[in-house]
Amino acid sequence: MSHSPLLNLPGPSRDLLDDVEGAIAGASQFVRDYDPELVVIFSPDHYNGFFYKAMPPFCIGLSANGVGDYGTHAGPLDVPAELAARCAEAVLEAGIDVAVSASMDVDHGTVQPLEKLFGDAVSRPVIPVFINAVAVPLGPLHRCRALGTAVGNYLSGLDKRVLVIGSGGLSHSPPVPTLATAAPEVLERIVQGRPMTTEQRQARQVAVIEAAKAFADGHSDLQPLNPAWDHRVLEIIDDGRLAEFDLWSNAFVTYEGGSSAHEIRSWIAAFGALAAMGGYRTVLRYYKPAEELIAGFAIRTATPT
Repeated sequence: MSHSPLLNLPGPSRDLLDDVEGAIAGASQFVRDYDPELVVIFSPDHYNGFFYKAMPPFCIGLSANGVGDYGTHAGPLDVPAELAARCAEAVLEAGIDVAVSASMDVDHGTVQPLEKLFGDAVSRPVIPVFINAVAVPLGPLHRCRALGTAVGNYLSGLDKRVLVIGSGGLSHSPPVPTLATAAPEVLERIVQGRPMTTEQRQARQVAVIEAAKAFADGHSDLQPLNPAWDHRVLEIIDDGRLAEFDLWSNAFVTYEGGSSAHEIRSWIAAFGALAAMGGYRTVLRYYKPAEELIAGFAIRTATPT
């Protein structure tokens, strides 16, 4: 499923929120019916837990703490450290270079889906798997699929009901700082990881709200959403043709979907994990080109075949 800070902020219309929340309610019911004993979530970060001081392509959390951005959960998550460590060992043995963190900070990209699906972020044990989707240079998409396959192979050996989540938007290009364009004080934060003050977080929320309003009103320089490309991504996923993503270059993803469309990496990894069980079928299918959220917002639920 997609995530958006604007789901927790003033601005989006009631009609849009009702539409999105209705689809989330369907996914939440799917999750409740399954009643998972363990959750594994593939998700990006937005310079809240990972910084250019040391930016791994992938990282598995042995423990994790929500930073509380955009009104999401602040505090520890319930991470089963032993299971997470074994998962990391299995991924490394499969030839995928993955870092581990004994003190991972996670933001709304991880926490919001947990809250939307379960009502809170701490009701189930969760293994967070970070995938860098923002800080260039980025690795090739086929490595994200390989990561998902390795995690899926590990999970298939557990005697547990496991819910796998991929968290990320489709086409979207929100105002995220870069090494090349960040102002000095922002550069210090995204490189060194200086904690944001309460005032800085509030200022960022105001900036996001204003950016979304301008984007929805058609008065923005941000790259437009690309519903045609979004549907292409979803069609490939629905058909289980994940290997097609191996042929997509990072430049192609940016050109078609925008700078943050690389969050499809989380989707590719999640469905790669599910495909490791021998195939899957998607059930709930939802998509909305939501300018008020600055995102192509999508939800899929799926079960192994």
